[in-house]
Amino acid sequence: MQNRREFVKEVVAGAAVLGASSPLSLAAAKPAAEKSKVVIVRDAKLRTTGTTPDPVRVAALLDHAMQSYFGTKNPIDPWRLIVRPGQTVGLKVNCLGRALSPNVALVAAICERLQQAGIKPGDITVWDRSSRDMQAAGFKLSSTPGAVRYIASDAPGVGYEDSPTVYGTVTTHLAKLLTGSDVMINLPVLKNHNLAGVTMSMKNMYGVINNPNALHGSACNPYIADLNMIPHIRQKMKFIIGDMMTAVYEGGPTYNPSYAWNENGLIVGEDRVAIDHTCAGIVERKRAEKGLPTLAQKGTPTHYIETAADTNHQLGTNDPARISLMEHSIA
Repeated sequence: MQNRREFVKEVVAGAAVLGASSPLSLAAAKPAAEKSKVVIVRDAKLRTTGTTPDPVRVAALLDHAMQSYFGTKNPIDPWRLIVRPGQTVGLKVNCLGRALSPNVALVAAICERLQQAGIKPGDITVWDRSSRDMQAAGFKLSSTPGAVRYIASDAPGVGYEDSPTVYGTVTTHLAKLLTGSDVMINLPVLKNHNLAGVTMSMKNMYGVINNPNALHGSACNPYIADLNMIPHIRQKMKFIIGDMMTAVYEGGPTYNPSYAWNENGLIVGEDRVAIDHTCAGIVERKRAEKGLPTLAQKGTPTHYIETAADTNHQLGTNDPARISLMEHSIA
């Protein structure tokens, strides 16, 4: 873990780069010498009362993470580098775990910052596959014209594209909420997975297709990597804001209080492979701390991360030497 002085140096360096050009680009397009930036920010005081994260501190945690990544002083500026006024923006949440889903206050804070960056409320959609799961996660479904929409693919009149999309081992139908959006922001939750080992940014894309159950063989490998190669997914998913406030190191992907812990943090970045690699390491460290075998020893290896980074996919990097990891704690 970097100390505060190293963290500040990287932020300053990031700000200098930002002045020359936007940092947003496909991970595969990065020069070989350029590192993929990943930022983790934690707040030990996130839960000021009881067990629920304080919404005010959640919003501050988001601002801190985004400003650290983009090297900006203004909390709205990062969003202007991700989206442009006139674009339609989708926030892909992961509510399958219900009690282990993106924090409602976090999603509300993101919607507020997007609007402050010039996105009209009616051009923002928070969505997932299942209406029931979204409601169970605390989201109030709504499709009022001119307001932020909270809707699922199984809602009447929504659904999936009629024509199939094929890439490698994957044949599927994409959600119209994906194909109809200009920009997608990925909002996964850090969880152990009983087949893939860890589910984070790349596996959250199982929620944008009609047949995720068909893609779970062989520890979800190479299905996760192939799915993320589909152009609508690869190109539209511009940024990842991973919820690590509450995470699960065993018994996932559903919420299991016996194996949950409060990481009290967010992880942000562009490189989906670097994000997932970093998160797999966090889960492995927690498992070791609890005396559990590694994910590979358990029979749930995260091979899909390696596949996503290979020469056939190049979705990002899982090489620690090419990942610039910045970790910071809010005092």
